Amino acid sequence: MPLALIWTIAACSQSSDRVIVGTKNFTEQVILGEILSQQIESKTKLKVDRRFNLNGTFICHEALKNGEIDLYPEYTGTAYTSILKQPAIGDAQQVFEKVKQEYPQRFKLEWSAPFGFSNSFAMVIRGDDARKLGVQTLSEAAKYTPQWRAGFGFEFLNREDGFPGLSKTYALKFKDQPRVMDLGLLYRALTEKQVDLVAGNSTDGLIPTLDLVVLKDDKQYFPPYEAAAIVRQEILQKHPELRQALNDLGGKITEEKMQQLNYRVDGKKEDVKQVVREFLSSP
Repeated sequence: MPLALIWTIAACSQSSDRVIVGTKNFTEQVILGEILSQQIESKTKLKVDRRFNLNGTFICHEALKNGEIDLYPEYTGTAYTSILKQPAIGDAQQVFEKVKQEYPQRFKLEWSAPFGFSNSFAMVIRGDDARKLGVQTLSEAAKYTPQWRAGFGFEFLNREDGFPGLSKTYALKFKDQPRVMDLGLLYRALTEKQVDLVAGNSTDGLIPTLDLVVLKDDKQYFPPYEAAAIVRQEILQKHPELRQALNDLGGKITEEKMQQLNYRVDGKKEDVKQVVREFLSSP
């Protein structure tokens, strides 16, 4: 039986006091999914089924539309460019207003209040290379990339606001075709010198601990990527208390705090449920 069908049957058979939280397949998403789950469990009488690590944006979006999950954490710039197919812009408020307006009309989905941080794509190189070459920006790096090897996740390599547009903006050329890599292996490949530049995320906890450097997007190519939850309108109508529980997370997670949470799970290998429990109980 197809996995999607199994999920659909499972979703349909859920008792009315349960919601399903999904996530994409990287550490920050799992942390945010756990934050959403524990927040719902502590602020409402609802039970949460966790469907984490569902792969990328389009898988989660389709699962949400089809009712296979009820909510998942997403980033405004990703929704704006990849789902709504809008050209990238730098105005965070305009991007949020657009997705907030379009999602209910087109998909019967709603956005919660943003959590408080933006997780942009980050073009990352080794600290040694940055210091040796005196490179701080993508424009400065472009003169060296013909001698470099790049490693990207599949989604970044193909999406509208990913590598195709970035390479045109900065005239990036590489020694070989960029390698398609699992997101969890990017930094290891970079530190082991299998590649020289990777597309990570600005809130990744391993960046400072591994002596890596994020190249400044000096031409402001990337749109804002504010994190928030997307929720099915049907589940909000059925459980109106859910809206307040989610909106209570608005503005509660700074970029620095998200980076710390990522490092505790990614770098220190702490249990994600305990890390989230401590975060939600802190003043």
